[in-house]
Amino acid sequence: MTENEIATAVVDAAFKIHTTLGPGLFESVYEAALEFELQKRGLSVVHQVGLPVRYEEVRLELGFRVDLIVDGKVIVEIKSVEVLAPVHKKQLLTYLRLTDLRLGLLINFNVELIKHGIQRVINGYLD
Repeated sequence: MTENEIATAVVDAAFKIHTTLGPGLFESVYEAALEFELQKRGLSVVHQVGLPVRYEEVRLELGFRVDLIVDGKVIVEIKSVEVLAPVHKKQLLTYLRLTDLRLGLLINFNVELIKHGIQRVINGYLD
């Protein structure tokens, strides 16, 4: 699957989960539900992946944790907050750069309509 096909599956799964569970739960609940839903659809999903960061010649063993990586191509960062802050998008962009992946989805489940809680972030794209 391409990154865009994966993203379409993630958005569809997020819509189903949000319609079923609604807003207001912990991020961990949405993460587990999304992982389950994507695996049901035949996608490979790893969660809470600790990835090291290289700073000059030093390897920092736990630089960050990625919520989900889908099919080794798309990072999904899950939030359940009142409002997404600009730093959330920047954080995802940093994750994409450090993993050399091209596409990430920032999904905030704490919204009335899930379509208002989804942002695409593309590595190498300046807005």
